[in-house]
Amino acid sequence: MNQTEGAPSEIVVVGAGMVAHRFVESLLSGADGSVRVTVIGDENRAPYDRVGLTRYFSGATPDDLVLDDAALADDRVTLIPGDRVVHVDRANNCVATQSGATYVYDRLVLATGSYAARVEVAGADSSGCFVYRTLSDVQGMQRFVNQRRERLARPLRGAVIGGGLLGLEAAGALQGLDVECTVVQSSDRLMSAQLDFAGGAMLGRLIESRGIAVRTNARTSQISTDALDFVTGLKFEDGSLIAADIVVFTVGVRPRDELARNSALAVHDRGGVLIDDRCVTSDPQILAIGEVANFGGKAVGLVAPGYAMAEVAAARICGREATFPGFDESAKLKLSGVDVASFGDAMARTPNALDVVYSDPVAGVYKKLVVSDDAQTLLGGILVGDASAYGTLRPLVGTLLGADPAAFLLPEGGIEAPGGELPDEAVICSCSNVTAGRIRSAVHDEGCRDAAAVKGCTKAGATCGSCILTVKKVVGQELTKLGETVSNALCEHFTLSRRQLFDAVRVSGLTTFSSVIARFGTGRGCDICKPALASILSVLVGAHVLDGENASLQDTNDHVMANMQKDGTYSVVPRMPGGEVTPDGLVVIGTIARDFGLYTKITGGQRIDMFGARLEQLPLIWQRLVDEGFESGHAYGKSLRTVKSCVGSTWCRYGVLDSVGMAVKLELRYRGLRAPHKLKVGVSGCARECAEARSKDVGVIATETGWNMYVGGNGGFSPRHAQLFASDLDDEALIQAIDRFFMFYIRTADRLQRTAPWCEEMEGGIEGLKRVIFEDSLGICADLDTAMARHVANYEDEWAATLRDPEKLRRFHSFVNAADTPDPSLAYVAQRGQVRPATPEEKRERVLIAGTTLEVRQ
Repeated sequence: MNQTEGAPSEIVVVGAGMVAHRFVESLLSGADGSVRVTVIGDENRAPYDRVGLTRYFSGATPDDLVLDDAALADDRVTLIPGDRVVHVDRANNCVATQSGATYVYDRLVLATGSYAARVEVAGADSSGCFVYRTLSDVQGMQRFVNQRRERLARPLRGAVIGGGLLGLEAAGALQGLDVECTVVQSSDRLMSAQLDFAGGAMLGRLIESRGIAVRTNARTSQISTDALDFVTGLKFEDGSLIAADIVVFTVGVRPRDELARNSALAVHDRGGVLIDDRCVTSDPQILAIGEVANFGGKAVGLVAPGYAMAEVAAARICGREATFPGFDESAKLKLSGVDVASFGDAMARTPNALDVVYSDPVAGVYKKLVVSDDAQTLLGGILVGDASAYGTLRPLVGTLLGADPAAFLLPEGGIEAPGGELPDEAVICSCSNVTAGRIRSAVHDEGCRDAAAVKGCTKAGATCGSCILTVKKVVGQELTKLGETVSNALCEHFTLSRRQLFDAVRVSGLTTFSSVIARFGTGRGCDICKPALASILSVLVGAHVLDGENASLQDTNDHVMANMQKDGTYSVVPRMPGGEVTPDGLVVIGTIARDFGLYTKITGGQRIDMFGARLEQLPLIWQRLVDEGFESGHAYGKSLRTVKSCVGSTWCRYGVLDSVGMAVKLELRYRGLRAPHKLKVGVSGCARECAEARSKDVGVIATETGWNMYVGGNGGFSPRHAQLFASDLDDEALIQAIDRFFMFYIRTADRLQRTAPWCEEMEGGIEGLKRVIFEDSLGICADLDTAMARHVANYEDEWAATLRDPEKLRRFHSFVNAADTPDPSLAYVAQRGQVRPATPEEKRERVLIAGTTLEVRQ
């Protein structure tokens, strides 16, 4: 070490968590061989990934959660687990532990973290009440659930008190234990510290779409118990009750600063050891880092600022200049199937700040950027339902956007966000405080050639992983400058591209995500590779989207086979091949819409969309539709959506071929076909093009001599006209060409790549694609034909299959105590699905729900 005042050789670290582990790593990287580090932790285990505790409920073992042990295996480091420091003797520079041992220090680093708080109500210490903080906590939850379920011989009901980041992760954990769960939040929205009202409302709907109930503005007044002191439910201040067999408290954390208090170190009134920007306490020989430290009047329970403090403390001890810049409270929810992030000045507290908002009520997406009053500088943002831009936007906080802010918010297929390089000082990984410049240095100076190598070298993406796509992008840019090949890996868990992964799964015959990632990948997957592999398995295996492991891989809408709307309800879109529907079918749809109070609209794809269905109503609606011959229109999936048609020669005096008949034939053939992105087809009966076929992925236009086939057209924000692919095809040749085109696209396109850019990037362009499809230049046409024939033969309506399976139907309950009916203390008003509390007059009335009259309780 290079310290002018004499390098301390004995470093004692109190606490053995993630921040302490990072401190040791940083210290060893900058210290000489004379330093000795003693790490004392009260948990009887090595440091582990506390951020990833939820992984334990999806199969991760305690060993899987253990952090990289290279630092602790260093000869200069001694780890003492299972012992607690009980006294600091500042006069003699030593600490004493509960076991009676004494350790002398030159510098003492307090990394004792925090403890989970509980609501101070009667019953809070009953059997079945837990906090969600340590590995021991989650192991205790699992044991309790298993034992209690066996004793009660019924499904268990759980409640999580606290709707912040940790609360939602705890709810996901309970759901992973097959416990019906309600999140109870005292404020008016989930994640109220990170999200505005609109973002919190959208998040609430996303959480409910996973089958987790949400109660806001609910303050717990008592935890009810039975004669044996086991939890039986919660009582709220308004007098209402919910049943619960297990309660998890996630109402915040408090710094574990009792050691500092007992040692007469300066401590903030609201908790936390006071530190300066060097992480030094009121005693120059003692530093504090992580959640126990209070800087600027705040102690923050996030790992990222803890890591930053660890780096500063290590640098200072090694004699280098470094200061803690303050808290970055950016956050990204790590709950499968729910995408939400918040960063910078998300609440627009900066004077004259402007909000730029994008809201998609169909897709369940809410995005907000907070910018300066000239709309040039990014100040912060909120992303709900689609947080894919988080890794790109968060490093830009405080810098000029260089483009219209809306370009960063529009969904894929819209205006592309500017793709310029980030400045060197932009922080890419907030968890480890890694800048774009540091990543570039890793590529140019340290030989890193992919994101995984950069992660190992710099720790970027090693904690929460939300920045890994941006890391990959920066690495790719630098490799391109060096003239080297850029990796097209699907994500950090698979070195294969989507195309390579498709082939690997096809050849290996593997049928589950766990077996595929065990053989071809690493880790446990992410929200990039899971939906992508779900789509691949759907094509190759043909299993129901909710079968087995598949259920945990799906995107939000696929989880419930319906489109989530802005108000938390769902839209139901039955299939109408070619837009064709009988009068009796129209009557059925009208009757269902009337009985359930649904808003109806004719879609651009010539179908009827029914808006406003609640989660528990979906199976009831599906049943009535299926009974009358309708099936799922797959409006929720990355699959074939519609085949649009004009009336063709059947009715139109200009029509030259039966466009309706062909559209029906094509839609029935390709229904349920999963793809990298949604697929749309149009069939026009003549050159007047009333079906707008050339704006579709596949367009078919009738001529006097046969069908003309067009490919690669896409609508949306960046419309592309399809290109002529073949002329004068008869019915059989047309269908064969479309079969091969779709299946080749499915096998070779990148994740979320539409057919338009796929065609453009095809080797040889459109002519090369023609040679593949019509001349069999790759020798794969027979295989493509067989694959499509298998899809057609194995098709099964997803709604009908779900209705036959009681286990799948359990997903469609809005409340933990719901069966097939909603909570009748609410009045559901037929105003495009809006819900409000019942008035006293309405409570005396009867409401019609799904054709059954139910008495409304007072």
